[in-house]
Amino acid sequence: MKFLAAVLSSVFLSGCSVFGANGVESAPYTVIEADEDNNIEVRHYDPMVLVSASMDERSENNAFRKLFRYISGNNRGDTEIAMTAPVFMDDDTKGKEIAMTAPVFMAENTREPSMSFVMPADFTLETTPQPTDDSLTVSEVRNFKAVAITFSGLLSDSNVDEHTAILRKWLENTDYQAAGEPVKAGYDGPMTLPFLRHNEVLIPIK
Repeated sequence: MKFLAAVLSSVFLSGCSVFGANGVESAPYTVIEADEDNNIEVRHYDPMVLVSASMDERSENNAFRKLFRYISGNNRGDTEIAMTAPVFMDDDTKGKEIAMTAPVFMAENTREPSMSFVMPADFTLETTPQPTDDSLTVSEVRNFKAVAITFSGLLSDSNVDEHTAILRKWLENTDYQAAGEPVKAGYDGPMTLPFLRHNEVLIPIK
């Protein structure tokens, strides 16, 4: 599934709230089924526009920096400038600042691991500013269904593995079929206290 090659996770999110709930917009979805005892949901996501950077074990921070620079204005969007004087205009390399959206996804078990930021819900493939960094890609995901488990703590390998196993076991006892490898997702910045963090593992389904 192309989504998994392009979609990914997060270790950092902007908004360094110590207590979580940093107020950033979240990618919208509809809950099809919920198991509240296990913090598991079956979801259908609204169409999402993703801006993605290639990533490997040695370049996770580099991928994040590229994407953060993109939403901070390193794009070819129409710059919105307040009516003040004087106005200094450079070339087209400084573009629109884009609000941070949660979560940041990471798919690690793919041929081309990537980190992706989800664009705000009012962005379309046509209206999303093109990156000035040619290594970034813009794509759209439609009809994405996944089963997700929510958990707190650090987004460590051991925590992710533990909850991935729970999610796989739950999935085995349903009629849903996995359609790809697990994707991990983080919603909070590094300053958020671990027990207040919102983390997820999602498995695409069909």
